[in-house]
Amino acid sequence: MGSMATRDVRAVILAGGRGTRLRPLTTVFPKPLVPLGDKPVIEILLRRLANLGFRDVTLCTGYLHELVMAVCGDGSRWGLNISYSHEEGVLGTAAPLASVEGLTDPFIVMNGDLLTTLNFAHLLDDHVRTGADLTIGVFRREVKIDLGVVESDAEGRFRDYREKPSYQFEVSMGVNVLSRRVMSHVEPGKYLDMPDLVLRVHRAGGTVRCYREDCFWLDIGRMDDYALAQEQFEKNASMFLGEPA
Repeated sequence: MGSMATRDVRAVILAGGRGTRLRPLTTVFPKPLVPLGDKPVIEILLRRLANLGFRDVTLCTGYLHELVMAVCGDGSRWGLNISYSHEEGVLGTAAPLASVEGLTDPFIVMNGDLLTTLNFAHLLDDHVRTGADLTIGVFRREVKIDLGVVESDAEGRFRDYREKPSYQFEVSMGVNVLSRRVMSHVEPGKYLDMPDLVLRVHRAGGTVRCYREDCFWLDIGRMDDYALAQEQFEKNASMFLGEPA
C-alpha cells in the first residue's frame, strides 16, 4: 500500500478531560486550554495539523465545552474545518468516537493535551503502508528509581542488589491511527478507553502496530510536566507548530 494525503483524513482531538492533576489551573478552564506561552495547548496541536496538511478536524468536548468552542471556533483562521462532538457524561477516550460524524478510513485520533514534534503524516503513512487495523504512536521513556532495589525469592533469599537503577519502557503517546473497521468494537454510549479498544482489536485477531519516531513528546498531565512544556515551547515554538524551517 502507498501513502494517503493528510487532507483526506479526519483528525479527532479528545478535548473533554477535566485535568484534575493540573488544578487549580483547570478549575477555570479545561486542560486543552492550558496556555504555553501565548497559546493554549490545543491551538498548538491544531496549527501543527494544519501545517502538515490536515484540513478536517473534530473536537470531542466535555468539561467546559463552551470555552473550547469559543477559543477554537470553526478553525478557519488556521485553514481548518473544525466540527464538534459533545458528550455530557464521562465515556472514556474511545467511546466518544462513535458519535463523530464523517470519520474517514483511516482517521487519526489524539489527546488534546500533548506537546510533541511527532510527524502525524509519517504516522499515517506507516499505518496505510502496513495495512494495520490500529497503529499506536509510542515513545521510549526512562524511569529512574532513586532507591536501592533488592531482589529476593519467596523464601527471602537474596538474589541481587541494584543501586538507583533505570528502566526503559515504550509508552503510548496518546496519538493513534484507526481503520474504520475497528469501530465495530465501539458501542455508542458505552464507556470505553483507548487501551481497552486496543486490547479488543488485538484479541479479535486484528493487526495492531507500534510506530516509533525520534521526536519530542510530553503529556501535560502534571504540574512538573506543564513547567517543562512551557520551557520547551519557549525555546522553539516553530518546531512544535510544525512550521517550515
